[in-house]
Amino acid sequence: MVRLRLDLLRHGETTLGHTLRGWLDDELTEQGWLQMQATVQENLNHPEKNWDLIISSSLQRCRLFAEQLAHDLQRPLLINEQIQEMNFGDWEGISTQTIYETSPELLANFWQFPTQYHAPNGESLAEFHQRVLNGFQQIAEYMQQHQYQSALVVTHGGVIKLLSCLAQQQRLDDLLKMSAELGQLHSFRLSHQPAQLAFERVE
Repeated sequence: MVRLRLDLLRHGETTLGHTLRGWLDDELTEQGWLQMQATVQENLNHPEKNWDLIISSSLQRCRLFAEQLAHDLQRPLLINEQIQEMNFGDWEGISTQTIYETSPELLANFWQFPTQYHAPNGESLAEFHQRVLNGFQQIAEYMQQHQYQSALVVTHGGVIKLLSCLAQQQRLDDLLKMSAELGQLHSFRLSHQPAQLAFERVE
């Protein structure tokens, strides 16, 4: 079994930050960029944060910062489309307030029971879960192949919340109650063997 350290950095504030942006490819604001920079600077001198590579979601609110950081730190960069945010379908780009005004019951059900309800024409939690696990399986295999031990992964709130649920062995219906603040770092150990992944939180 291979054990890897993954530090997941959620992107900072974006231009559509007041909405469910899912797969929409909105940009970081200046404030969002500074949030991510400040978090990285705080962690760079930590001995366990000497990342072997930078990994990123393909959406530009993650990717552009990851590209710049990989260049600055002289680290390889891996883009993985599987670790994008959940697709919110018809709710993409719409604020939760607007959704509440038009579909209050569906929104309430989604917040409470995301395993059973999802956005109209959006991704189910089961589909999202499988996609993200596929992404981390690819990441683990890539890191093993190159003998990398640790990585900074620039990704999204939904991905961090999912890994937090898995690491803490919480019900997936608790996913939306998990913490994943903009521009903040969440550290995990990933134990990997063929066709099996296990996550642990690292404080």
